[in-house]
Amino acid sequence: MNSVQIRSAERALSAGTWLIVAGAMLYSILTVTPLAAQHTAREWAWTAPILPLVVDAAVVIVVRLDAVLARLGGRGGRWPVVLRWMTGAMTLALNVADSALNRDPVGVAVHAVAPLLLIVTAETGLAYRRAITRAVTELEEKRQAEREARERAAADRREAAERRAREEREHAAMLAREQREHEAALAREAAERQERHWREEQERKAAMEAAEREERERREREREQRERERERVEREAAERREREAAERAERERREQREREERVERERAALLAAGPATEKQPEEQARLTVRAAFDAGLPVRAAAELCGWSVGWVSARYAEHRDPGTGGAELAIASR
Repeated sequence: MNSVQIRSAERALSAGTWLIVAGAMLYSILTVTPLAAQHTAREWAWTAPILPLVVDAAVVIVVRLDAVLARLGGRGGRWPVVLRWMTGAMTLALNVADSALNRDPVGVAVHAVAPLLLIVTAETGLAYRRAITRAVTELEEKRQAEREARERAAADRREAAERRAREEREHAAMLAREQREHEAALAREAAERQERHWREEQERKAAMEAAEREERERREREREQRERERERVEREAAERREREAAERAERERREQREREERVERERAALLAAGPATEKQPEEQARLTVRAAFDAGLPVRAAAELCGWSVGWVSARYAEHRDPGTGGAELAIASR
């Protein structure tokens, strides 16, 4: 059975179950409503259909949720079973109560058909759905196992083909290596013969070239000695220049560091002086404002330190932020 047939069977089961549930609910409402109206106060007689509706709603919930759980292969525990049998028993009791009170066994039998059919249909539908779910699960597991078996077989075939291809490549490589070794041996023998011939020629020429070579080597040694001497002198001069440059750079760095430390001490001293009790001279005030600007102090704090106006200090801040653009005009305006 394929998946299409299984879905068709599930649809038939679901349609039949809901048809029986709908018929049983309608029959139950028509049967129980008069009984409930007889045993309800006259002014509340209009509430008689509520009772069968509530009981039948519980039946619908049980049937629907049992169908979902059965499709998922799960179980709700004992409470769904209690609710299912309790609603079935209530439906049966409400449907046969009127006939039982009137001592009408035929009426009891007739009115018991729909509730009993509903109870048995719910249990049977649940069993069918669980059986279908198990069958579907087994079918899927079987298909999965077959698919895995096919994949393993395909993997084995690929591995075997790769192994054969690797063996063929290794065999071809071995043949090529043997061929190369044979050709190399032949080439080595030819090279050895050529080398012997060349060595014999060199030995014959060696005697004639010995004197020239000795003279050439002597001149070469003298030239190399002069080159080494010149390189040594140049290297010593370069090392001396590098030492002087390094000493000069170190001296400049030390002087720069000393200037920066002196400026930092002067700035700290200006900032540590606290608010000015009187207006500082302009040169000292400019130094104080510069120190406050470098320290990131606001304009008002800088004005308190130097004793000058906030406008004048703002002009100096503008000069420091953008030197040469607008500082002089702001200073004249502040005064």
